[in-house]
Amino acid sequence: MATFALIHGGGGSAWDWHLLAAELRGRGHDVVAVDLPIEDESAELLDYADAVAEAVGARRDLVVVAHSWGGFVGPLVCARVPAELLVLVSAMIPAPGEPPSDWWANTGFEGKDMSDPVALFLHDVPQELAEELLSKSRDHADKAFAEPWPLDAWPEVSTRFLLCRDDRFFTPGFMRAVVRDRLGITPDEIDGGHAPMLARPGELADRLEGYLTGRV
Repeated sequence: MATFALIHGGGGSAWDWHLLAAELRGRGHDVVAVDLPIEDESAELLDYADAVAEAVGARRDLVVVAHSWGGFVGPLVCARVPAELLVLVSAMIPAPGEPPSDWWANTGFEGKDMSDPVALFLHDVPQELAEELLSKSRDHADKAFAEPWPLDAWPEVSTRFLLCRDDRFFTPGFMRAVVRDRLGITPDEIDGGHAPMLARPGELADRLEGYLTGRV
């Protein structure tokens, strides 16, 4: 069985993963999910990675799963602790020295209307879950957005990218191009919007287990 380290996105928390964590634990896996120190004005990207690495501790057979903004953190964790696999789920893919604030223009991201976050991010998430997620949203301090990504190169870890076909924020055509350009791979695809851990936790767990067994 594996240990899954689950890294939430911007403004999120470990709660974002609670349904997927239950699925994985029910299948015999260990799960680590922490609240990144996003509200700490002094915290740097490496502090985010350290929070995950400390929670992982000496656990082995590690799979790091990073969602959305957490894509800036997942590779840093893999550079700190031995990992078997890094899975990016509808995630940002950083380049060496790139601050998260520059990622949008550098990748050609087209701005979205953020006035209705449910319609944009959570359109396929059950209403009660969507409302609870929004109620748990946290402020994200500016420091980590302005800091250059600290690695000189992508870490030596097997990497998969899982694209969400119905994502209205990181749209499929845009993300396919970013994944090819930055990772040189073809993304895997799953149905659903930006938050499959809440909309399709069982299907996401199936995909993650499939990576381990070589079924996908």
